[in-house]
Amino acid sequence: MIIGTAGHIDHGKTALVRALTGIDTDRLKEEKARGITIDLGFAYLPLPDGRVLGFVDVPGHEKFVHNMLAGATGIDFVLLAVAADDGVMPQTREHLAIVDLLGLSHGIVALTKCDLAGAERRSIVSADIAVTLAATGLRDAAVIPVSTVTGEGLAALRTALETAAAAFHERGGEGRFRLAVDRSFSLTGAGTIVTGTVLSGSVAVGDRVAISPSGRSARVRAIHAQNRPTETGHAGQRCALNLAGEGIVREAIHRGDVVLDPALHAPADRIDATLRVLRSEPRPIGQWMPVRLHHGAAEIAARIVLLGDAPIAPGNKALVQLVLERPIAAAAGDHFVLRDTSAQRTIGGGRFLDLRAPARKRRTPERLAQLAAHALADPERILAALAALPCAAINIAAFARDHALGAAQTERIVGRLGLIGIAVPGGMLAFAPAEWLRLKRAIAATLADYHAANPDLSGMGRERLRLAVAARLAAPAFAAVLHGLAQHGEIVLDGSWVRLREHEVRLTPADAAVWSRMHDLLAGRERFRPPRARDIGGLLNMPEVEIRRILKLLGRMGKVDEVAHDHFFLRDTVAEMVGIMAGLAARSDGDLFNAAAFRDQLDNGRKVAIQILEFFDRHGVTLRRGDLRRINRHRLDLFGRPPETGPQTQPGAAAFDPLHGREAFPVGRPDFKSGRGRETVSGGFDSHSLPPHSRSAR
Repeated sequence: MIIGTAGHIDHGKTALVRALTGIDTDRLKEEKARGITIDLGFAYLPLPDGRVLGFVDVPGHEKFVHNMLAGATGIDFVLLAVAADDGVMPQTREHLAIVDLLGLSHGIVALTKCDLAGAERRSIVSADIAVTLAATGLRDAAVIPVSTVTGEGLAALRTALETAAAAFHERGGEGRFRLAVDRSFSLTGAGTIVTGTVLSGSVAVGDRVAISPSGRSARVRAIHAQNRPTETGHAGQRCALNLAGEGIVREAIHRGDVVLDPALHAPADRIDATLRVLRSEPRPIGQWMPVRLHHGAAEIAARIVLLGDAPIAPGNKALVQLVLERPIAAAAGDHFVLRDTSAQRTIGGGRFLDLRAPARKRRTPERLAQLAAHALADPERILAALAALPCAAINIAAFARDHALGAAQTERIVGRLGLIGIAVPGGMLAFAPAEWLRLKRAIAATLADYHAANPDLSGMGRERLRLAVAARLAAPAFAAVLHGLAQHGEIVLDGSWVRLREHEVRLTPADAAVWSRMHDLLAGRERFRPPRARDIGGLLNMPEVEIRRILKLLGRMGKVDEVAHDHFFLRDTVAEMVGIMAGLAARSDGDLFNAAAFRDQLDNGRKVAIQILEFFDRHGVTLRRGDLRRINRHRLDLFGRPPETGPQTQPGAAAFDPLHGREAFPVGRPDFKSGRGRETVSGGFDSHSLPPHSRSAR
């Protein structure tokens, strides 16, 4: 169990820890000279049963509240110190508010310096403490009178802490590993050491970890957990990690960084959250208000975007979006605290909901419904609620990453919910069974109606179909759905067209006979320079207009493509030419190729080669850059075969790739819409409203 102190300056926090553990947590020369705690101090108390209590001693001075916040990360139990001669003071209230905002509800109040107060004074201060605690999570905390001078109450306090530790339930270790760094230093013969509290998961000697948000990679050489050497560190322990790796030096890792499982490295700079404003705040929270965000041991400039219609009054709670100056390493469900930009007061705090918040359409009914799901208590309930929303396709890998879930946890949750999985490159999209069935039926009904209205067309365009049945489903997700249905034979994909399996456009017997003769003229060795419609008419001794009519019909059926005016190529030939261009691009420097190389591959004339390339330019398959062209790999399946994907139920752990997912949006963008007039305002930070900062971390 990790115990964190709290309380006003000179209320005896450090002396109390020293009396309990025998360790003086004031380690800095300036702390010794001034007699106050400036930075975090750490001590440990071994218990008779072999467990070890860790103490994080925090400064009480108002100028060092930011250090107090860094120390409050990951603590399990609060030791609130209130001096009997002073009583409840300003930093007592602020520390208590911070503890409450961080969701801490277990603790003890030590009524310190009781040697300076009589029974009547103790009674008055104890009553004041009870009133102060009444509206917080520590309302039921016991008050124990103590004195580090006379020793009064120390045995009772130690017994109370041991009892609390015995009843304390250790944090689960199933999640992926995260450690919030509060110190980084180097030791001769060892190298770089970082210390902090393990927020989730576990780590072992030899593990590969990442330093986020910088992304540096490191290896764990040694571990001290609760001040003892060990092979593993677990959630809820204070650990010191000896790290090694390229660029892993003391100066490269800072307080506020997070050492984590590499699968979790995906920093966020735009986060949707709940915000509770303290009653002590003098005015409501307005749109785009600048603040200092404290999360874990990190402190970062941010702006508040209101997701409601009115400012947030003191004492109220609302949904907001936090736009950060630079990315941080976080997980959904983490608590945070906001202070004003001058570091004079604590404004409020709350909990992160969605780390991949959108920059636009953030207040639509659909988005607010998603946030209501994200606000639920645990990942399984969140995933179930998200999957139940209309047109919901959940990126399971990104969901697991943002909630720091382990592979076994994720597989178990998906299996219990009975979600339908669609494999996509790098992960899995999940649908609720009812939503999956509704989507399949909607696709089938839409295609059936389209075929009935257009019997001479081979199918419906993919984008047109998406907008008709699932306008809110993203195009990549909808493409994955179509590929899954196609693999199971429920629909057929033909380039950019979609049709039902049983639908088939048939030519009349007369047209079919003509097409049989024309096909031989468009195929074979001359397929890259086929005759034009008028030439085909001459070769077949048929009217040119009739040849053109049949070719136009075949184009709608997806059999041929009109590459240039009156110049038709077989669809298989067009797909073959796409492959040739892709091969040229892969073999060239910079993924570029020119018309001459393409002409030579086709053994064709330059004029026809240019017409073919311009056809691909129009369809977005190639991107022209002067005399060169670059392949657009997102459009390669327009005339070719779709990738092999399909649905799976209860996907295994191997399907979840936490490194894929939508990145957060950059801060410096004029995309913010204010609440009332919707007028556009600047989306960046300015030098007048926020303290100066360095861009080097970017």
